[in-house]
Amino acid sequence: MFIANRQTYGSPRVFQALKREGIHTSEKRVARLMRESGLRARALKTYSRPAKVKFFYKAIKNHRKDIDKAKQINQQWSGDITYLKVGARWHYLAVVIDLYSRRVIGWALGKNKTTALTLKALQLAINKRKPTDNVLFHTDRGAEYRAHVVQQFLLKHNIKASMNRPGCCTDNAEVESFFHSLKADVIRGNTFDTMQKLQTKLKGYLNYFYNRQRLHSSLGYKTPAEYELAGN
Repeated sequence: MFIANRQTYGSPRVFQALKREGIHTSEKRVARLMRESGLRARALKTYSRPAKVKFFYKAIKNHRKDIDKAKQINQQWSGDITYLKVGARWHYLAVVIDLYSRRVIGWALGKNKTTALTLKALQLAINKRKPTDNVLFHTDRGAEYRAHVVQQFLLKHNIKASMNRPGCCTDNAEVESFFHSLKADVIRGNTFDTMQKLQTKLKGYLNYFYNRQRLHSSLGYKTPAEYELAGN
């Protein structure tokens, strides 16, 4: 079970996966056996440094903090961009996540951190979900989201922008948690000498493993796909 899930599961998730397979044991026993066998989930330390925020960024409020958690899909989305290395050069991954199920519904990889990358991920999310009601889209205060062209795109598609409060990176904790999982599961211990190789790896991880196979403790150890299907 540990190997089958890409060595990404610690003992709580291994226990839950065994339980789903009808194997009766205890979480403590699983932890002990994994410890004795030297099996440890892939992990990654991450560090964040708050970006300097200019005064005019305060124009967009954090609307998310004043509303309840999403109760169904397409109510609240969240997006962000992270750095991934290809050879000696940084590349950039933009994602859109549905906060109801933590499902990745749009993503784009590129050589440059631009509004074009942001819009590509957003367009993919819209094409996949085809939301009919208002959607709240929450992000950090980066220029790739604050830019006029992005804000106009959101207005065109009836999506309401929401942004972190200055200096409060935890306002977008779900996406930060996703990036931590991604880098622990995919990046740590691997190198990519071409963008195409990284793209292929991300495609398998994001479209299948993360959305359809990886158990999420915040979802009661269901996958995002299962959680949406159950309509919790």
